Amino acid sequence: MRKVNMGVLGAGGIAYRRTIPGMMQAKNIQLSAVMDIANIEKIAGEFKIARYYTREKDLLEDPEVEAVYIATPVNLHLEHIRAAAEKGKHILCEKPITGNPAEAAEAARICRHNGIIFQEGYMMKFHGAHRKIKNLVESGKIGRIVYMRAQLSCWYPPIAGAWRQDPGKGGGGALIDMATHLYDLLEYICGSGISKVAALTGRQVQDYKSEDSSTTLLEFSSGTQATVDAFFCIPDEASKTRLEIYGSMGSLLAEGTIGQGSGGKLEGIFKKDAAGYDAIQSKDEALSFSDIGFDQVNPYTAECEYFANSVLEKKEPGINGLDNSLHIMEVTEKAYSSYKTGRILTV
Repeated sequence: MRKVNMGVLGAGGIAYRRTIPGMMQAKNIQLSAVMDIANIEKIAGEFKIARYYTREKDLLEDPEVEAVYIATPVNLHLEHIRAAAEKGKHILCEKPITGNPAEAAEAARICRHNGIIFQEGYMMKFHGAHRKIKNLVESGKIGRIVYMRAQLSCWYPPIAGAWRQDPGKGGGGALIDMATHLYDLLEYICGSGISKVAALTGRQVQDYKSEDSSTTLLEFSSGTQATVDAFFCIPDEASKTRLEIYGSMGSLLAEGTIGQGSGGKLEGIFKKDAAGYDAIQSKDEALSFSDIGFDQVNPYTAECEYFANSVLEKKEPGINGLDNSLHIMEVTEKAYSSYKTGRILTV
């Protein structure tokens, strides 16, 4: 199998913790070079990568690098997408693609003009449990999807130099950084796009400029409704990162599947036909939920392999391509605007 020679722009942070280890397990990728402004010799040594750089320009001029993973701060994404595209490098870019829709549109224009294959890093679609949920939903096991809820929270205290805590660098806080993962995931699961959005954002606990709190109400083109809660101010051990999918014939409930890992728990309850009305509503009785198995897949490895296949096959990604990036950025902008205006906005 031919392998795609990859380079990494911004090899610290999430790249160091998750994506590079996942990428190195990909069967169709050779990680050829890495770049960061700090600690790059240490990072390269740890992963046994021979070529490393402290300037983006030098990595992009490396003739062996045919595609790049961009994991730099969001305010640099457009600049780095432009530089990579002009050098003919295909792009896997961390989410969000940029900090606002205008920059996202320009990034898309640049990639299309230069014939660049682009994929955004919404890796939760590749988690084994989420793929299992997608399959069960598509098979009709829980009937018509009527409501979904997705939760992603963490404790993110003030850290000197943390770009996510400055909206000028990250585009915002908990909403753009974490809620967007869930907007994207819920669309994937229910198979329809978000059509209406209303959101609350705020700074309740943390003392930095970006919001530490966000709650979003969504309606999808199918009529399905959903809520998304994403916070930077809830202790990690206090949040089970629940994913709940409710249908007219049952439900699917997951814990610990939303996040950066590959594990968690999935269970469901299914009815063969619609039940009659239960006037007693005995909700205190034990319900017969069944455990549901799923493949333990490293979502970062799966994401990288999917991108590399698109490069090798010279085709646009069917998952997380440019159209999806532009749509999620529009939803994000409408979510922020809805809080400012106090209105439900149409996407």
